[in-house]
Amino acid sequence: PPPPNFTLVVENLIFLFPSQVGGVCKLSTESSLRRCRTPDGKICSGRGKCNCGICICEAIEPGKFFGPRCECHDWVCATYNGKTCNGTCHCGSCMCDNEDNRGMVTGRFCECDDSECLDEETGEICGGHGQCYCGNCYCAAGWHGDKCEFQCDMSPWESRQRCTSPDGKICSNRGTCVCGECNCHDVDPSGDWGDIHGDTCECDERNCHATYDRYTDDFCSGHGQCNCGRCDCKEGWAGNKCEHPLSCSLSLESSLKKCRGTSNLPCFGRGQCQCGQCTCHPPGDSRVHGKNCECDDRQCEDISGEVCGGHGYCSCGRCICEEGWFGKLCQFPRSCDMSDAQSKELCETSDGVICSGKGSCHCGKCICNPQDWWVSGEYCECDDRECDKHDGIICTGNGLCNCGNCECWDGWNGNACEIWVGEEY
Repeated sequence: PPPPNFTLVVENLIFLFPSQVGGVCKLSTESSLRRCRTPDGKICSGRGKCNCGICICEAIEPGKFFGPRCECHDWVCATYNGKTCNGTCHCGSCMCDNEDNRGMVTGRFCECDDSECLDEETGEICGGHGQCYCGNCYCAAGWHGDKCEFQCDMSPWESRQRCTSPDGKICSNRGTCVCGECNCHDVDPSGDWGDIHGDTCECDERNCHATYDRYTDDFCSGHGQCNCGRCDCKEGWAGNKCEHPLSCSLSLESSLKKCRGTSNLPCFGRGQCQCGQCTCHPPGDSRVHGKNCECDDRQCEDISGEVCGGHGYCSCGRCICEEGWFGKLCQFPRSCDMSDAQSKELCETSDGVICSGKGSCHCGKCICNPQDWWVSGEYCECDDRECDKHDGIICTGNGLCNCGNCECWDGWNGNACEIWVGEEY
């Protein structure tokens, strides 16, 4: 006799496979495969088998594949501040938890709290005079304030006119125009007025600081006065930053050429050039060395300070890896104890692409294309060209670019790690 649950099993099979009658598929092979095929041409996303137009995924359990065409797998949800979503991960996407059903928690990682845009008095988003994006109000023309609570008494055209700098840019691209006045982006938290100032933010005092030292009070190398971002040198000194003594037997250009070596910047942007000789900065940090300060052993460290991943040693800013390891920071083992399929599974992004199409997969980790130096990230999803620069150097050479943001080494601060906040020297 059939088991007690036989009828239930048969009913479930009929429910799962409505195209089958008596165990025989009514669909042609082509019709069955067409129902199982994803837009990129894969059958069941390459992660299951097609049975009469229905995908049977490899495993239906947490961390495995599911969905009509086995296209979903929870573990690929991106992390934010060390958490996988600030909500619930579903099919590779974050589903934000909005307990009050007001839809205030938004963002790719559910990292945005739009309740910060609510006007406390009226309860309206941005006072009803703007749009909220990730907790910040973007005000409509004629309104300003954190919650767009203030109305401007001049037309948008007149406001822009007052904020336009001599080079035709709004606040010189260094500030925000609010009702005809520029709020300059102050990048130096230590200054009384900040590095950027002027009616239209046209003055940038950072231009008077030498590349190697942006925090000292000695503008213009201590041999001149900074006037709206330009150095007026004292007698006996020359150069854009008054760095060249006229008593030197070399001309300014000859001195700079001797200090450049193979770089476009004197002393590779890591030291002071004076009369053709480089003094590497900051003094006492033996990691920056060489005739032209060309060696920066900080490049061998990760953000935690570990050198070459603990699997090699540093030679003039480059890791020499021990046998069995490779990579810029010796972070990849040559041997692998997982199958190729297991490895690729760990390298896939939420859309099923290996390493975002910008790298190769090795032992479950992405190795980004070395010819595209700017590609980085766990899945090669980041563009390091988005990191801030100072004097043309990403993170000013004083930190690591991590997915478009500079993470500064000890003693450095600022969006581009351009501010020295360590001990005075």
